[in-house]
Amino acid sequence: MRHQLSLKIGPATFRIGSAWRQPVAQLAQLYADYPQVSGEIADFTVRLEPAGAFRRWVRPSIFITGDHGLADAAPMSLIHGLLAAEMGMNLQMALGWRRHLLLHASSVEKDGRALVMTGESGSGKSTLAAQLGERGWRLMGDEFALLDLVTGSVFPFPRLISLKNEAIGVVAGETPGERMGPLLKGTAKGDIRHLVPRADAVARMGEGAKPALLLFPRFGHAAEVRPVGQGEVFMRLTQASTNYVALGESGFRALTRFVQDVPARAIDFPSGEAAVALVERLWDELA
Repeated sequence: MRHQLSLKIGPATFRIGSAWRQPVAQLAQLYADYPQVSGEIADFTVRLEPAGAFRRWVRPSIFITGDHGLADAAPMSLIHGLLAAEMGMNLQMALGWRRHLLLHASSVEKDGRALVMTGESGSGKSTLAAQLGERGWRLMGDEFALLDLVTGSVFPFPRLISLKNEAIGVVAGETPGERMGPLLKGTAKGDIRHLVPRADAVARMGEGAKPALLLFPRFGHAAEVRPVGQGEVFMRLTQASTNYVALGESGFRALTRFVQDVPARAIDFPSGEAAVALVERLWDELA
């Protein structure tokens, strides 16, 4: 690859290569305060390659590949190259990481304890994590929560936060402009803009925390809090993990301990402000 960048995010290192300069330049700008690694073997390689013989120049189109890939993945336009690079890193983690149990979840930390939030796309977990990260909580991650197989602690993976559609304006209104990436219009999920986590999230990305609360958020409904039984929690978290089956017995033990030790609630909320208020109330009740 003509253009390359190496990054360390949490415990994982990535080498991203691209046939075009633009995606790597955008990554370098947004990840400027992250540890830069060189001279060591990366955990994963991501490659952004032309989707066809002439697609480097004519209607440039990116095919995402690397150590792990999906042969039937649809190519992406070069104008969405930053998103393609981020998706490439997610893909490597999802298919190749074995040091922790991966949960598709957002997580934040306060007073040494972690709040984990998981749900379907559009549930509001990324927006809520971003808002909490701007209000005194430490952002630990937006895409994956890394559950230690032995201690049960949650470890950070603080990538850029992917904000979609209406959430962009909500978060941009309370965030310095220099921490917002370019607006990517017309992606498969609508408009997307990335948020760089606060400096403390990056500086402390080697520090784990004990999980204290699991939330299943749902945006667009009247405010409500409901308990969730352990059987349902276990089932939903196996569906939210990309490596639970691959980890075998160690994954089962780690997830069982998490479900038994961490209280779970489902929360509905009509707005980000209502969600933050619900979270703060529940957190205070646990203290």
